[in-house]
Amino acid sequence: MPRIELVSFVLCPYVQRAAIVLAEKGAPFTRTDIDLANKPAWFTAISPTGKVPLLRVGDSVLFESAAICEYLDETIAPRLLPDDPLQRARHRAFVEFASGTLADVAGLYGAPDAAGYAAKRQALRTRFARLEAELDASGPFFAGAAFGLVDAAFAPVFRYFDVVDPATCEDSFDRLPRVARWRAALSARPSVQAAVVPDFRTRLAVFLRGRSSHLAALMAAGTACAQPATA
Repeated sequence: MPRIELVSFVLCPYVQRAAIVLAEKGAPFTRTDIDLANKPAWFTAISPTGKVPLLRVGDSVLFESAAICEYLDETIAPRLLPDDPLQRARHRAFVEFASGTLADVAGLYGAPDAAGYAAKRQALRTRFARLEAELDASGPFFAGAAFGLVDAAFAPVFRYFDVVDPATCEDSFDRLPRVARWRAALSARPSVQAAVVPDFRTRLAVFLRGRSSHLAALMAAGTACAQPATA
């Protein structure tokens, strides 16, 4: 394999997808973090969209996380997409579903008022309910025992709620046992843990609190969650 470099931003969920896939493959790579608020000239010169992730493969540059992950899956064993063409297409569709879910997460933390926040909460609940119906009953991953690209795509989604739910006293996965089990299995996966910096949760909380949003107001209020009664 030629030299692989992942160009990254520390909070980007799409970068996490590529980092997870690289770790699952056991592929050696370097990771270069940039500041998206102050993009270096070399980055803007090679990034068609001005976004991360970028994957430098030798002298070539790939962009868009789905394309990057599929390239890695096609060129480095073990394969993370199914062999069956129909199931492979289905998994690709759910990777796109994960991207739509990330868009709703961004809408949640960017909603300026309570009504917009509640609408995004409901949109996410609808998505998670759909996943509950789609998940393999045996678990622990999307399609059963084997970790795949859909798992890599959704792990960064669930990471947001490690910060959001405790801060707002909400449970986004209440009465969704399969999704909750899946989320826990992904959180424990070494590739998922290694995809972010050790203080990621703190950095994410700072980012969320710094926005002019309803969620930021809820986090600033610091309302204590109700504790169960004791005898």
